Amino acid sequence: MAKSTKQSDEQLSAIEKRKSKNWWARISLSWAIMGTFLILIYLLFFGGETADNHMQLINILVGAYVAVLAKSTDYWFKDKDDPEHKESQDLANNGN
Repeated sequence: MAKSTKQSDEQLSAIEKRKSKNWWARISLSWAIMGTFLILIYLLFFGGETADNHMQLINILVGAYVAVLAKSTDYWFKDKDDPEHKESQDLANNGN
């Protein structure tokens, strides 16, 4: 019994580490998306000596990034089923 409790604790620790790594990956990607969007906005409004064909390309990229930001917002604020959370609940229920 002590061995199964130790194994459960190790599995739970591994799940928590994976949750933490996933959170850092998600937040890093979100910051990268936001940073790229802000750079594009800066180029669009404050990129003084930009050629006309480059300005059109920047407009297209900003339009595409609006969809990326919408998906990122859905990801963070939409109610979702987290597989790590379900796995830790299953482990806790089987341990009792």
